[in-house]
Amino acid sequence: MSNQELLDKLRDTIVSQDINGCVEATNAALAGGINAVDAIENGLSVGMKIVGDKFEAAEIYLPQIMMSAKAMNGAMEILSPLLEGDEDAGKGLAITYVQEGDIHDIGHRLVTTMLGANGFEIIDLGVDVPNEKVIEEIENNKGKKIILVGSALMTTSMLGQKDTIDLLKEEGLRDDVKVMFGGAPVSDAWIAEIGADATAENAADASRVALKIMQ
Repeated sequence: MSNQELLDKLRDTIVSQDINGCVEATNAALAGGINAVDAIENGLSVGMKIVGDKFEAAEIYLPQIMMSAKAMNGAMEILSPLLEGDEDAGKGLAITYVQEGDIHDIGHRLVTTMLGANGFEIIDLGVDVPNEKVIEEIENNKGKKIILVGSALMTTSMLGQKDTIDLLKEEGLRDDVKVMFGGAPVSDAWIAEIGADATAENAADASRVALKIMQ
């Protein structure tokens, strides 16, 4: 089986919510010489994007999303120990979350995993997180080197990212944190408009961008 066929198999097991098949496909990909990052970015994440698009188009619903997430988790249990992180300590604390009003967390989980693999301490606040909780967590960790990493799949929840920035300013915390937002509707123009620091196109890019802006 070619590398592309192995990656396509990974993609398809995510789309079809094939939990056992995803584990098997992950092991097969590794046995075929595909490294962990390629398996994630060119196999699993491709499937996740398809799932996310289907969810946004109301072609699938929460139960299917959760099954795809479970399939992904099984694969990540195998791949996470193999991810090549930077051995240098002190990259900082990444507070990750999905914006209030949004429960889509597949991309969020992948970004969180990749940040952890690249040397960040992680606090994962989960999904549907109100801005007040975000502010509370930043205050609880004041004095640390912090990057805030928020995700939003829908345009409606994306608007809450502006509120996050505004609240950080109101509380006098904006200069204490770097802010990176992601999600399907998030663009460079939006990041510039609301005064955040960065966005990224995918999980691997997110870890690279995070490392860059935390230097």
